[in-house]
Amino acid sequence: MKISFAETKLPTSGYLVLLVGGDGVLGASAKSIDKTTKGAISRAIDARSFTGKTGESLAIFAPQGIEKLNILVMGVGAAKDLDTLQAQKVGAQVYKALRGLPATSASVVVEFSRDVKMKNAELATALAAGARLRDYRYDKFLTKAGSKPIPTGPDRLVFTVKAAAVARRAYNEFAAIADGVDFARDLVSEPSNIKSPKWMSAQCRKLTKLGVKVEVLGEAQMKKLGMGSLLSVGQGSVRESQLVIMRWNGGAKNAKTVSLIGKGVTFDTGGISIKPAGGMEDMIWDMGGAGTVIGAMHAIAGRKAKANVIGVVGLVENMPDGNAQRPGDIVTSMSGQTIEVINTDAEGRLVLADALWYTQKRFKPDVMIDFATLTGAIMVALGREYAGLYANDDALAEKIVEAGQTVGEKIWRMPLDETFDKQINTPRADMKNVGPRWGGSITAAQFLQRFISDVPWAHMDIAGVAWSDKELPLMEKGAAGFAVRAMDQFVRENYEN
Repeated sequence: MKISFAETKLPTSGYLVLLVGGDGVLGASAKSIDKTTKGAISRAIDARSFTGKTGESLAIFAPQGIEKLNILVMGVGAAKDLDTLQAQKVGAQVYKALRGLPATSASVVVEFSRDVKMKNAELATALAAGARLRDYRYDKFLTKAGSKPIPTGPDRLVFTVKAAAVARRAYNEFAAIADGVDFARDLVSEPSNIKSPKWMSAQCRKLTKLGVKVEVLGEAQMKKLGMGSLLSVGQGSVRESQLVIMRWNGGAKNAKTVSLIGKGVTFDTGGISIKPAGGMEDMIWDMGGAGTVIGAMHAIAGRKAKANVIGVVGLVENMPDGNAQRPGDIVTSMSGQTIEVINTDAEGRLVLADALWYTQKRFKPDVMIDFATLTGAIMVALGREYAGLYANDDALAEKIVEAGQTVGEKIWRMPLDETFDKQINTPRADMKNVGPRWGGSITAAQFLQRFISDVPWAHMDIAGVAWSDKELPLMEKGAAGFAVRAMDQFVRENYEN
């Protein structure tokens, strides 16, 4: 969908969207149109008991006096409560309502003169951002042979607002971030018969067009580096494991470096500790952590951020063939620490162990943040609403949570504790890859912390939020691209120079 901005010149045909607050007061343009139509808008509002609450809509087709123009009245709630996040939700609702109508294009009038804290240009940008995020859908495998056509929505939205140039500049920067979100969504949504580790590394190489330096390590190179932990996960698959390094050098040479590390299990059967058949198809998104990292690198490079950011993703497929690792195996990680594999379905931490160690030893970053659809236990704790955050640095944790709040992504800090760390001790090796049943997300984080030196580090368990089984305000069901915007905001607020 193409989004553009124009000064307040109203169309004479097609669809026109008028925003009405909870007070029911019409803006100047709406009043003018209402007068032209001899009160068609106000009569329709009265007849439908339209309250102007958020998401409430009312369509008026071919009103008297302007028969070529169809009008969609959209409620925005209490105008005084409109902020960036709320306006994005309204923009998403505008897109959704238009998608249910035969509208190929529409103009949205943005004019609030009272009670609104935002300037009209800022409001227009936020509305457009919400519509842009809501526009995404993964439909590449839908064919004309399908029995039910899917509504495609408008091809173009024009936001008419004073200071259109200001809104346009702000939106163009957001569009680069949204491209990163959509790229992550595409990666997570791709079926795993296509989405092999090598396919994923090829997608990473596409970032070179944005100026990202991309390097790919294969199994032979990782074996030389001693990555026995990561390699053990993929040894049951005929598809070669990969480690991809992405570097964006947009800041000064002496500027601090942020490193983002992602778990990329392109399909997870559980290995020999095989998962139940019911729901196993969901494991196409077990590379959601890698998707977040790749999407964030796309967003950061796309808007030419003045920061130095490194993305590292470990890409493997966990399959149960005759060469697969077994429960009871002991593997040696790149750090030299040994791991007893109790459960081959606790594989993501084995991938991250070597990826984290490699990143800090080679690049010596100032901060490390890893992302993984790591445990079902985090969903027991936080449901499908929040990502769980673990950190060895209070200031880092606060900054990440604040960045999430700014963009509307919910992140909740969880505890690290020595008591949980002791639960992954084993007499047969330096550690085992799972603890007892209770506190499973915490013991997984404690496992990862054993591969961190002195660098400030955070781990985000996104198992509950990488994919949504229900429609959300800014997206349909499916891949969320979670934390791409939060990480872009985190870098923007703390590491740009």
